[in-house]
Amino acid sequence: MAKFDLSAYGLNELRRLGADVENEITVRHQQELGRARDQILSIAQGLSLSVEELLGTTQKKAKGGKPGAVQPRYRNPADSQQTWTGRGRQPKWVGEALANGRNLDDFRIL
Repeated sequence: MAKFDLSAYGLNELRRLGADVENEITVRHQQELGRARDQILSIAQGLSLSVEELLGTTQKKAKGGKPGAVQPRYRNPADSQQTWTGRGRQPKWVGEALANGRNLDDFRIL
């Protein structure tokens, strides 16, 4: 790679040159991404697959909700908006009910 003598440039000229270099890097990066996408699409189409299938990134969606979401198992009878999946930290209402002698099955969603 050729070396450039930048000592003759003023500060503003160097900043403009730096900005021009950054812009060119961005343009070339986008061009390379476009070529890579075209190659991936071409390979996927040649195999009659989707890009997700080719890359192994397809995900099965859970019933309702966002992918990976777990359906709630327990509901607070005092406030039906409060639910719990049974995973992670117990909500306060569950802990209080258990401390008062209630059973977790009392809150199970059927």
